Amino acid sequence: MPMHRVTIVSLRIVMLRLSLVIFCFIPYLAVAELASVDIYSDEQLLTLIRTDRYLEQVQTDDCQLVQDIEARAEILKQPMYQFLWGEMLNHGVCVPKHASRGMKQLQIAAEQGSAEAMLKLAEYYYHGKMVVKDKNRAVQYVMPAAANGDVPARLMLVRLFSEGYGSPVDYKLGYHWLYNSVFNDEATQKQAASLLQDLAAKMPASIVERAQQPQLH
Repeated sequence: MPMHRVTIVSLRIVMLRLSLVIFCFIPYLAVAELASVDIYSDEQLLTLIRTDRYLEQVQTDDCQLVQDIEARAEILKQPMYQFLWGEMLNHGVCVPKHASRGMKQLQIAAEQGSAEAMLKLAEYYYHGKMVVKDKNRAVQYVMPAAANGDVPARLMLVRLFSEGYGSPVDYKLGYHWLYNSVFNDEATQKQAASLLQDLAAKMPASIVERAQQPQLH
């Protein structure tokens, strides 16, 4: 056989082997691509929740983390993942919609002390979304989170009080918490000032003055 024909045959064999190697690696490359999304850290998830981008992020990640999220919620009982899993079920994001299961997850997270879950439940009862509207129940859900220093919860609590919901006995406490909060931005500070003004109109001036003190007596 002429030398040039031997060379051509050898080259074809090499190319065929190379093609087979690449073909064999394609499934592994696909798996590596799918596994490129890491589970969210607690800090990342908290930021996503606070900025109301948590469901959007799950969809942006092509629903790759559904099983991890479910396991962290249902098996590991991690409150922030119970919140996320519950909201995915409530809104049918990456899973079939199942509001009763979703609300149950939020309730479990709230019982474990999740301020985010308490606030979300309060919002659902405030607006009457997926549940019967009950603003007094919203007060019950949001008050523990407000007591623990959560500013969004304090804003909502004072809003509820200023609308006449909850017990007037607690108005001074709600006013005191929000008045002595620290705000991350001017918009939230202005919102707080407006809500405090509305609530102050429902309280005697002497009570308002005491509620404004750093320590409540």
